[in-house]
Amino acid sequence: MPDTKKFIENLSGAGKCIGVLTSGGDAQGMNAAVRAVVRMGIYVGAKVYFIHEGYQGMVDGGDNIKEASWESVSSMLQVGGTVIGSARCKDFRTHEGRLHAALNLVQRGITNLCVIGGDGSLTGANLFREEWSGLLDELVQSGEISEEASQIHSALHIVGMVGSIDNDFCGTDMTIGTDSALHRIIEVVDAIMTTAQSHQRTFVLEVMGRHCGYLALVSALACGADWVLIPEMPPKDGWEEQMCYKLSENRADKKRLNIIIVAEGAIDQSNKPITTELIKDLVVRCLGFDTRVTILGHVQRGGTPSAFDRILASRMGVEAVLALLEASPGTPACVVSLCGNQAVRVPLMECVQMTQEVQKAMDEKRFEEAVRLRGRSFENNLNTYKLLSHRKIDSELPHSSFNVAVLNVGAPAAGMNAAVRSAVRVGITEGHTMFAVSDGFEGFYKGQIKEIKWGDVGGWTGQGGSLLGTKRTLPAKHIDKIAEQMRIHNINALLVIGGFEAYLGLMELQAARSKHAELCVPMVMVPATVSNNIPGSDLSIGADTALNAITDTCDRIKQSASGTKRRVFIIETMGGYCGYLATVGGLAAGADAAYIYEEPFDIRELQSNVEHLTEKMKTSIQRGLVLRNENCSENYTTDFIYQLYNEEGKGVFDCRKNVLGHMQQGGAPSPFDRNFGTKIAAKAMQWISKKLKEFYREGRVFANTEDSACLLGMRRRALVFQPVVQLKDETDFVHRIPKEQWWLRLRPLMKILAKYKTSYDVSDSGQLEHIVRLRAKDISAI
Repeated sequence: MPDTKKFIENLSGAGKCIGVLTSGGDAQGMNAAVRAVVRMGIYVGAKVYFIHEGYQGMVDGGDNIKEASWESVSSMLQVGGTVIGSARCKDFRTHEGRLHAALNLVQRGITNLCVIGGDGSLTGANLFREEWSGLLDELVQSGEISEEASQIHSALHIVGMVGSIDNDFCGTDMTIGTDSALHRIIEVVDAIMTTAQSHQRTFVLEVMGRHCGYLALVSALACGADWVLIPEMPPKDGWEEQMCYKLSENRADKKRLNIIIVAEGAIDQSNKPITTELIKDLVVRCLGFDTRVTILGHVQRGGTPSAFDRILASRMGVEAVLALLEASPGTPACVVSLCGNQAVRVPLMECVQMTQEVQKAMDEKRFEEAVRLRGRSFENNLNTYKLLSHRKIDSELPHSSFNVAVLNVGAPAAGMNAAVRSAVRVGITEGHTMFAVSDGFEGFYKGQIKEIKWGDVGGWTGQGGSLLGTKRTLPAKHIDKIAEQMRIHNINALLVIGGFEAYLGLMELQAARSKHAELCVPMVMVPATVSNNIPGSDLSIGADTALNAITDTCDRIKQSASGTKRRVFIIETMGGYCGYLATVGGLAAGADAAYIYEEPFDIRELQSNVEHLTEKMKTSIQRGLVLRNENCSENYTTDFIYQLYNEEGKGVFDCRKNVLGHMQQGGAPSPFDRNFGTKIAAKAMQWISKKLKEFYREGRVFANTEDSACLLGMRRRALVFQPVVQLKDETDFVHRIPKEQWWLRLRPLMKILAKYKTSYDVSDSGQLEHIVRLRAKDISAI
């Protein structure tokens, strides 16, 4: 078979000029996208130009369009907003304005545009592209450009990246800036919760989202809000009484605070706005609760971009340059978007049309269709929120007479508690009696098992670590006692939330089924570990929080270096033998190198890295950042690398080292981990309910098939249940890592953005997918 792989080395940008601009409202992560476009463009030999102040700068020309250098995007990665400026531009909406813009681009030879903005900015870019040849004809007729120039610059290529904190653009699961905006909202909610509890208050929070309720919905999920109001799904008539009943019920349940989240565009069934003041007056009038309103406003647009946004924007920026290099005159303008865990290209106008259809459906009160058009990710969020927020009264619940136990196994990971809360509440809603096991398999064999009720898990989403307690003990040695406890408590199904020990534990339990009939019950594992080293899942609960801890620390370290010239920092990350945190953290923090076990290195490579940094110190970027995974090499320890760099860099740079340690496990879970934990655990519980019915025979549950002991993981674009037995072949048990890991494909990106020549497989890129095809697939996106 011929090798169909394409490599970056075969793509040349020589002779091409790329213009990059940010337009519309600013969003955190835009700078990371600009940086990636500039560095990737320069890497392939193209000239890259900053277009300052968005379309306004393109129309005004002059100093607004400047050639970018490698160094000019240094220190941009961690800055919020957009360094090259953004502006709303009336001039570009006129034919005259676009004519000026075309002239300014032709004079600099720019025929490739990378536009980072919302749907208005991207629609404007597409119109510009369609008019391009007509504009050039006009410029030739007026004598402003020559016929020859018109021929050379005959086609304009456009690639868009969506920068919008509202996540209101169809065709991508996440837009640049959304995750960071959620970080700001959740920081505020966590802070408000402590003061609200002190005074037994009700807080009404308004978040951004004039036309899209994504931020409100996801933040409500992430903090366990009592009520959420969004434009896509107005509450049914009589919602006022329902809401007040829910709030008073929660207070009667000893809950000391209520949180109501409102999107700024929230409406009722008649399309009338629902304001925060209206809600406050309602609560005060009907319940007499002490109620306060907080409007978050532009705080949500501010602050540093999260690790997720930096990685997303960097991946998109690199992909955008590849799309421009491969574009031909007939290629439609495309948007680089995220689908599940993959970067894909989608025709720009298909996305814009779909986005406009959502608004049309809302205007025409076809609300269910509006939710469907928003995409699977939005729909899943809404369904999970509905599932978790409305506590049914006992008489309404189906009664299953099944007992389901939940336990945490391995090291603590932020987001575990959100997963437990979700599992407990979904289980109760499905009619099961839920049991919590303390301290993992150790607590299990010791009988530390007790029933856990709806109210017991209130307020758990924002708590770090594991409230149930977790241990690394494996079950094999204590299997008789565990089987006995299963019999005593009549446990009919198990949900295990944890890391590699949980994975091994589930295998041991399954292997022991032949000896113990009590273990013949449905079992499912949900991956939760900062190391992200579980076979069968691209992502684990807790890894995103750890990445943010690493990124925050690297930002501070880089800042400390700005006062001292010529300094290199060596930073050790966790992860066992898995290099995920070092690699992806390195990409998010702008590291010069990341040493990992999966990619063996020798003294020659260390030497070449030192030489690379020595060269870097001659430029205006006089600091370096090197990440090292804790188990990347037995002999090249953090101390060794630090001493080597120190010795070799004498007279050129000095060195510092930092071991991040358990800081990466701690802290409040990130919005992503809260949500991922919530959604994946809810899906796991629904699977358990299905399997319990399937395996219930003659008054008992008996399950001993391979597919009754599964791991639920995220694979590329979907959440999938995989029998643990079938994952054995994918596992390197000695080093506790999967044999194949998707994120290794991101390593060349980190190297390219750090100015190393490297080989990069781009065969995954370049496929233009239609939005309808994307929607038709069963995307169980996050």
